[in-house]
Amino acid sequence: MYDQLGRNVSITNPINRVVCLVPSLSELLIDLGLDSKLVGVTKFCVHPQDLRGRKVVVGGTKSIHLDKIAALNPDLIIANKEENSQEIVASCASLAPVYVSDINNFDEFEIFLKDLGILFNIKDRTDALMRNFQNRLDNFRSKYKSLPRRKVAYLIWKNPLMAAGGDNFINVILNELHLNNIFENKAGRYPEVTESELNDADFIFLSSEPFPFSEKHIQEFKDVTNTKILLVDGEFFSWYGSRLLLAFDYFDLLLNDLK
Repeated sequence: MYDQLGRNVSITNPINRVVCLVPSLSELLIDLGLDSKLVGVTKFCVHPQDLRGRKVVVGGTKSIHLDKIAALNPDLIIANKEENSQEIVASCASLAPVYVSDINNFDEFEIFLKDLGILFNIKDRTDALMRNFQNRLDNFRSKYKSLPRRKVAYLIWKNPLMAAGGDNFINVILNELHLNNIFENKAGRYPEVTESELNDADFIFLSSEPFPFSEKHIQEFKDVTNTKILLVDGEFFSWYGSRLLLAFDYFDLLLNDLK
């Protein structure tokens, strides 16, 4: 098998012990019934809520404890191009096969699901999850097909001020909400932006992650712009696993707030 970077992933043993370095995909593995196979996670793998208490925490997404991963004797390590560095992938590959995901849109999410179905022999479950997601997406699109398009700035970091650009999963979600990302064509996936540029948007979204924007930051931005500002749950915009199944109810509420 080849992963989503085109790397050869040679599996010689049955997959019974998995370390996942991607929070959204740890949740996905649980929801696909693979709890017993998941032995190691990151400190950011917060769903389900008790997950970190039941599994070995092997570090974060940017810094890992290789000795802890080695002690788990994994049959497979799941990583992600954006979440984990090439150095982390290389060091993990010295211990076990590493599948590197690269999910920036719904088609790539489907490819990843299909690969999981093959790796764990659970094609029936992965196919069912994809059908469920597609049905919810189709219903959402039908419900809001007449919604006018408006402009948004989606901020992910405060100092320096950074926003979601194009070519990422956040931008895909914004488009589904009929929101034109004013930084879509700015160079870089997550470009640095200026406060003055925010005035071009109809709405400013302050994401809960990776920077933990909160109510106190709303007032700070109100001092520099008249654009409407909302706090948004970053997980529903950037977690491309089974959390997508919960996202559409959240987006219903969000779109109501934008009226």
